[in-house]
Amino acid sequence: MIKIILHSNKLIDSIIYLILFITAVTVLYPVYWIIIGSLNPGDSLFSTKLVPDHLTFEHFRYLFKETDYLTWYKNTLKVAFFNMIISTFLVVSAAYAFSRFRFPGRRYGLMTMLVLQMFPGFMGMIAIYILLLQMGLLDNLWGLILVYAGGSIPFGAWLVKGYFDGFPKGLEEAAKLDGANHIQIFYKIMLPLSTPILVFIAISNFIGPWMDFIFARLILRSDSNKTLAIGLYEMVTGRGNSQFTTFAAGAVLVAIPITILFLISQRYMVDGLKAGANKG
Repeated sequence: MIKIILHSNKLIDSIIYLILFITAVTVLYPVYWIIIGSLNPGDSLFSTKLVPDHLTFEHFRYLFKETDYLTWYKNTLKVAFFNMIISTFLVVSAAYAFSRFRFPGRRYGLMTMLVLQMFPGFMGMIAIYILLLQMGLLDNLWGLILVYAGGSIPFGAWLVKGYFDGFPKGLEEAAKLDGANHIQIFYKIMLPLSTPILVFIAISNFIGPWMDFIFARLILRSDSNKTLAIGLYEMVTGRGNSQFTTFAAGAVLVAIPITILFLISQRYMVDGLKAGANKG
């Protein structure tokens, strides 16, 4: 009986390891293909080899010397960074107000944010286009930033509100007895205890604009305001994959800021989880 149980456990472990191996290969194969494609000589997708005869950095040089890749990169970094700052502030402020204050329209406001999450963002593209046109923010990076920041509030506020609701109100009552006002409570008590959710919201608000194509394509028109998604798309569209390796080089560089952001924020996220575990 014991042998049967041990054999069964080994079989289950083998199946689990097999599933994990298949999952790892499925995830890493496209990454390897893009990286090795950026280092392959030639321009065509069909000339790309999984194990090339020799590697070259010519495609990276071409990006920086012959295209406006640096301009696209700066524009995307600007949009993603300022959206991260503005949207995180708006999300956290709205979540704190809905979580800790009682005011007329609070329930309807929460229901409105919940309903808005059920509709895809591109349903309001025409309205957003007309609104930005009337405000003079069409083909403007700040117009794109405002669209992203406003669109992140419903989901983010609901998420952070649920996190704030888990804090005991005794913390705020004790702070009020010490003479603290709502602003001091918000910045000195709520925010330090909310590091994990703040890091998650900030990273999400950075990645969204960094990878988005639809809204950027709608709002931005001039070459000087193009983002990475638009520039790389136009590099390969209608050209029969004749610049695939250059596109792959650009895609590799796109992943660098996100990777660095995750590596930097991981430590703060772990520290925040430890602090949250000990706060009770």
